[in-house]
Amino acid sequence: MSGQSLLVPGTLSPPRGVPTSIPRPEYVGKPAPAPYDGPHVQDAETVEKMRVAGRIAARAMEEAAKHIAPGVTTDKLDEVAHAYMVDHGAYPSTLGYRSFPKSLCTSVNEVICHGIPDSTVLRDGDIVNLDVTAYLDGVHGDNNATYLCGEVDEESQALVERTRESLNRAIKAVKPGRQLNIIGRVIESYAKRFGYGVVRDFTGHGINSSFHSGLIVPHYDDPRATTVIRPGMTFTIEPMLTLGTHEWDMWEDGWTVVTKDRRRTAQFEHTLVVTETGADILTLP
Repeated sequence: MSGQSLLVPGTLSPPRGVPTSIPRPEYVGKPAPAPYDGPHVQDAETVEKMRVAGRIAARAMEEAAKHIAPGVTTDKLDEVAHAYMVDHGAYPSTLGYRSFPKSLCTSVNEVICHGIPDSTVLRDGDIVNLDVTAYLDGVHGDNNATYLCGEVDEESQALVERTRESLNRAIKAVKPGRQLNIIGRVIESYAKRFGYGVVRDFTGHGINSSFHSGLIVPHYDDPRATTVIRPGMTFTIEPMLTLGTHEWDMWEDGWTVVTKDRRRTAQFEHTLVVTETGADILTLP
């Protein structure tokens, strides 16, 4: 296992501006989003809008990932992703969501999710998750991936690759008529082969015109997740696997979630639409 020292909060730069010509989600400037009361199944027009937003999110994530290297700050990654989305007419969905101050999440090493980009400098051997969501034409597209920074130890490399594989397996398990808990069952059974923890309290979610619609997609075998999968449903799958415990602590910023044992964790995410035969990924570059 890597001998890297644990993360500490860095210094935040001011929030980045978005041209007034780019429409904002309704929650910007409010303490919380309005509750979503629409359907989980979306029409074809909404799905195609989500595909466009998802493509921008995926490309923004790719552009930011090109800058991952020892010596680069996580704030620089935020700058790159922000610029890409704004240049393509999209609003960075995280910016102003429940007062989140940045345009993507950067979760390094022991950070499970929701790391805030700041003056933190990436080090050789780090792993870093980029979580990017774009809002365009009234809908959101949400994706994330974990990347290697420099020369990374074999244990961490394996965690990253197996977390990616757990997402791939979960996507293949999505079929109309099955219950949502098939997703968590597949992820958890695969993760158990390697002794990994599967984070329970942070989940996949419904997404459409709402960033988080209220539909919950657990990544472990939750017997309560009995919602039947139907064609046209749109949601994310975003497993978070850990080298140790699935339990967590939160920093004083109210966002940054770290493993309780401070061991490393990885995550991958796609936004999907359910088809007649399976699932179609909406966050492809």
